[in-house]
Amino acid sequence: MTSNQVSACCFTGFRHEGKPVGEVKAIGEIRTYFSYPANNNAPERAVIILSDVFGIFTNSQLLADDFAANGYLAIVPDLFAGDAMDLGDFEAGKIDIPEWISRHGTDATDPIIDAVIRHFRDKLGIKKIAGAGYCFGGKYVTRFLVDGKLDTGYSAHPSFVADGELAAIKKPFSLSAAENDQIFTRDSRYKFEEILGHTGQQYQINLFSGVEHGFSIRADLSRPENKFAKEQAFVQALGWFAHTLI
Repeated sequence: MTSNQVSACCFTGFRHEGKPVGEVKAIGEIRTYFSYPANNNAPERAVIILSDVFGIFTNSQLLADDFAANGYLAIVPDLFAGDAMDLGDFEAGKIDIPEWISRHGTDATDPIIDAVIRHFRDKLGIKKIAGAGYCFGGKYVTRFLVDGKLDTGYSAHPSFVADGELAAIKKPFSLSAAENDQIFTRDSRYKFEEILGHTGQQYQINLFSGVEHGFSIRADLSRPENKFAKEQAFVQALGWFAHTLI
């Protein structure tokens, strides 16, 4: 594995302040949060946010709104078919992590992402699609960086990415990493860099000091180092998409 399996740090975090401005609609049977750029109901570029284990909740919705404010149609599909986690469940002892993970492998998750991409291409006429993956979703950005799927990808502190998945990418890839991360460790970063160097694709790896796994989407933003890193990771994704979606 280029990054480790999900563990307790993937099931904890902080809810961010703000009121989402988008709406929840359906793509087939897939519950999906949509956020459109202002005064543009038919954008040609889109960002699919492949979420952490908390799925469609305030933090991921606000992130989609931020992408929309920068000109993209941004969506958060429910990767878990109604089985996403709630903040506080882990501390309350309500989660059996291995059992939950067993319900959400590639056989269950890949078809959801495939259906969303087909909807964008065939129904909405989206010409360029970026994937932004966080923790759990980082694996699936990697899996879908192939011809006819995602056109470019960004991941923050990805979980359980296999070496072969990363080696198979055919599109540009950008990564944000935390200094203190038991899932995406220092060795993982070095392995990522080694494999990416053999893919022939453009890549970028940014490391943020003083922060932990999950910093880009569910960190405690009252800590200045978390707030800075979260905001700069978003700027990294924006810059990467502007550079590679041409």
